[in-house]
Amino acid sequence: MNITFIIINFAPENENDVIIYNFNNKMAEIIRLRKGLDIKLLGAPVKELTEVGLAESYALCPDDFTGVTPKLVVKEQQTVKAGEALFIDKNHPEVKFVSPVSGEVVAVNRGARRKVMSIVVKPDAKQTYVEFGTKSVQSLSGDEVKATLLESGLFSFFRQRPYDVIANPADAPRGIFVSAFDSKPLAPDFEFVLQGNEVDFRTGLSAIAKIAPTTLSISASQTAEPLTDAKNVDLYAFKGAHPAGNVGVQINHIKPVNKGEVVWTIDPEAVIFIGRLFNKGVVDMTRVIAVAGEEIVNPQYLKVIAGARISSIVDGRLNKTEHIRIINGNVLTGVKCTKDDYLGAFANMVTVIPEGDDVNEFMGWIAPRFKQYSVSRTFFSWLCCKKPYSIDARIKGGERHMIMSNEYDKVFPMDIYPEYLIKAIITGNIDKMEAYGIYEVAPEDFALCEFVDSSKLELQRIVREGLNNLRAEMA
Repeated sequence: MNITFIIINFAPENENDVIIYNFNNKMAEIIRLRKGLDIKLLGAPVKELTEVGLAESYALCPDDFTGVTPKLVVKEQQTVKAGEALFIDKNHPEVKFVSPVSGEVVAVNRGARRKVMSIVVKPDAKQTYVEFGTKSVQSLSGDEVKATLLESGLFSFFRQRPYDVIANPADAPRGIFVSAFDSKPLAPDFEFVLQGNEVDFRTGLSAIAKIAPTTLSISASQTAEPLTDAKNVDLYAFKGAHPAGNVGVQINHIKPVNKGEVVWTIDPEAVIFIGRLFNKGVVDMTRVIAVAGEEIVNPQYLKVIAGARISSIVDGRLNKTEHIRIINGNVLTGVKCTKDDYLGAFANMVTVIPEGDDVNEFMGWIAPRFKQYSVSRTFFSWLCCKKPYSIDARIKGGERHMIMSNEYDKVFPMDIYPEYLIKAIITGNIDKMEAYGIYEVAPEDFALCEFVDSSKLELQRIVREGLNNLRAEMA
C-alpha cells in the first residue's frame, strides 16, 4: 500500500493538523487531534469470538430512542416475527421500532404515569422473519431507500444533530456521518466486528449514501479494505486520543453544524443491519459486542442479538457476584444495570468493573499512591501512564461549585468553549447556549469532561436537559 503524506493546512485554533494521504490509491484526510485522554483500564477484550445462543428473553426499551413518544401496536400474548413493529413514534407514526426476534410478547412493563419502559419478547426456538425482499441498492432512489428503512424499522437507528434525538424522516439532512471506530475505554475494535460482514457494510453505506451525502470517519491505524476503500462516501481519518471516535467531534472538525442545519448520524453496526436488509430481505439484528472489564473472567467478543437479557451475556463470566457494577455500554456513557435488564439498542458492549463500596482506605486521598490513576497527577502513578489501571465506580468527592480551571478544555477537542456552554445551560440562557455551540454537541461529547471534572458535576445529564429544553423552546 502506497501512503503519501502532504501537509496542507495547520489550524491552531482547533489544534489539529490536516494531512492528505493515500489509502489504497484513494485520497483522504487525516485530522490529528491534540486534545483528549485515553483511559487505560484492566479487562480489555481479546479478539476471540463466541456465539451466544438465544437468550431467555429480549426487550425493546423506548428510553433507548431519545426524543420518541412510544405508542404500542402489540399486546401481551401476541405472537410477532423478527422485524415486526412493537411500537411507533406517536409524533411520527411512520417511524417503527421492531422486534429483534420472533416469539411471544410476554410483558409490557410500565413505569410512572403508565410510561412504557420495555416490551419483552420470549423467542421461538426457530426464528421467523418478516420478508421485505432483496433489493439492488443501485436501482433505488433515495426516497425508495428511506421508505424501505421506515417499513423495516431500521430508520430508528438514525440520530440527528442538533438535539441528538431520533431523526425526523421529513427532514432533508445536509449529510450523514458514520464513525467506524470507537475510542472509548475497552471499546470493541470495529475491524474485528467487521470480519464476515464486509459485503453488508458496503451495501449499507451505498444505501444511506442514496439518502444524503455520506461521510465515513475511520482511525488512521485502521487498514481493513471495506473502510479504507469505501465507495460512495467522503473518507476522513482521525488520529488522537479519545474522544477522537465520537461522531460529534468528527463533524465539528469536518463541517460544523450551524443553526438551521440538520445532519444525521448512524453507528457502523447499524450500517451492517441495513446492508443485510437489502442483501437478505430480512431484519437481522445479530451483532458482535465486547464483554469487558476487570470483573470479567475472560474478556472477549460475543455474537448476540440486540436486546438480549444481560444475564445471557454475563452469566458464567463474572469473577464475583457482589460489589460489582454491570454497565450497559461503556464506562463513560453506559448505564448502570442488573442481570435482569436488557442490552441497549445502541450498546456495543457490556462492561463490568468493581463497585468500590467495599473499599476502606487509610488516610484516603492523602496517602501516596502508585497503583491508582489520577488525571491531575496527584498520585505518582502518572510516571507509568501506559499501564492499565483498576478503576472502580466511586466518585471520590462531592459536588461543588464549578471551578473555572480549563479542566474541560484540556480534553475537549471541539472548537467551542465547554465550560461556558455548561454555565449557559445551567442558567437557561438560550442565546448563550446557541452562541457557545449547543447545536453541535451531544451528552457523550461531555463524558470525558465529566470524568476529569473536580466539581463532580453530572455534565451529561446537564447537556441532555439543555438539549431537551432548547428543543421544546424551538418547537
